Amino acid sequence: MNHYPASIRNLIHHLSRLPGVGEKTAERLALHLLQAADASVDGLARSILEIKQKVRLCSRCFSLSDQELCPLCSNPARDGSRVCVVEQPGDVVALEKSGAFNGLYHVLSGVLSPLNGVGPDDIRVRELLARVAAGGVQEIVLATGTSVEGETTAAFVAERLAAFPVRVTRIASGVPMGGDLKFVDQVTLKRAMESRRDVE
Repeated sequence: MNHYPASIRNLIHHLSRLPGVGEKTAERLALHLLQAADASVDGLARSILEIKQKVRLCSRCFSLSDQELCPLCSNPARDGSRVCVVEQPGDVVALEKSGAFNGLYHVLSGVLSPLNGVGPDDIRVRELLARVAAGGVQEIVLATGTSVEGETTAAFVAERLAAFPVRVTRIASGVPMGGDLKFVDQVTLKRAMESRRDVE
């Protein structure tokens, strides 16, 4: 890589630090940007700076926003009586793409993980309890992951919510659509059996 000028080497170095981008991909991207139109490169540079300057956390749900409230929290058509609790902002995007939920969200910004030094004060449980205490919430949908940490976090949040007159539900998990049973792990199969329902 030393045969490139210092400015290109510097760009390759920074691009290769992005998740999922190796040195070869970074090199290809850098050379593409070098040959791209100035307007295209300027637009990319401006959009990168803009997200760093404008994007923040929604003051209500702690998802990503460029306003005080995110588009979901400020949408009067959303069902404010149901709040879906997720680990990260990306989980909100995934659920929204499914079209299966029309309520609001609460992003914990992590999961309980004592081995990694993440305790209850390090995730946004306190803020969730304050939202419920303020009234208007009838159901909390726990949609944390099915990892040990996600399950522990869901159990902890459910325990803390027991003091409130609110319904607490957990999303089902199990065999994925199109999945072959022989390739599904044992924990997922166990959860699928435990979450079985009547055929309608």
